[in-house]
Amino acid sequence: MLATAEAVPPILRIRNLEVVYGGVALVLRGINVDVPVGGIAAVLGANGAGKTTLLRAVTGLLDVHRGAVTKGTIELDGDRIDRLEPAVIVRRGVSQVMEGRRTFAELTVDENLRAGAYTKGNGPETRQNYERVMGLFPVLSKRRRSVAGYLSGGEQQMLVIGRALMQSPRLLLLDEPSLGLAPLVVEQIRDIIVDVNNAGTSVVLVEQNATMALSIASVGYVLETGRVVKVGPAAELREDADIKEFYLGISSAEGGRRSFRDLKSYRRRKRWSA
Repeated sequence: MLATAEAVPPILRIRNLEVVYGGVALVLRGINVDVPVGGIAAVLGANGAGKTTLLRAVTGLLDVHRGAVTKGTIELDGDRIDRLEPAVIVRRGVSQVMEGRRTFAELTVDENLRAGAYTKGNGPETRQNYERVMGLFPVLSKRRRSVAGYLSGGEQQMLVIGRALMQSPRLLLLDEPSLGLAPLVVEQIRDIIVDVNNAGTSVVLVEQNATMALSIASVGYVLETGRVVKVGPAAELREDADIKEFYLGISSAEGGRRSFRDLKSYRRRKRWSA
């Protein structure tokens, strides 16, 4: 593990985590992850690597998908949460933004945000969080009465992040927040994640957009077939030859740049560090 990870206890510590779906499909295989307090941890990997399953394990949502933690522990601030109900985990300070911009499509922007504060009630903290979200997302402040299903893709992504922030999370889990968005909107989402993190919220950022994720993360993890195959400071991963070749499309071979689609032998190569 990283030497710096042990200097201050991480907000999220995952040890030797195994997850099985349907009692037979082993999806996560001995995962170890530390998320630093006040940091951003990027989790990279191709489709099927286990990234979303990792988030489901943290938030207790595996049951919905016939999955279960069969081995290992998940700790939030030193307390185990892997045996808790999802609602309890939310109240402990964990919020997840799922892949696919899952708004309540028939509700307004206001109604979506207030639904996000369900466990907080309608006290001063909720009102403060509401104003904070409006400050982070000025476009939402202009569309408070708009029906969520009619927002653009970028606006919907901002809405679901804002809805998660209504819970005052200490740990925010983001699953592919840049998926399907235009480059300019991806930049806006990236800057918003940085602002949220600078305000004191630790972040787990699951992404296939390695360029975006590693540009703002403090530490990065690479998953492949349910295992962590590479971990290190984000700045080092950005310069790693394998990361450049497999995730950024940059090769040191003659010709300079190649598409990821041209790397026919990717799954057979074993150059990842242990």
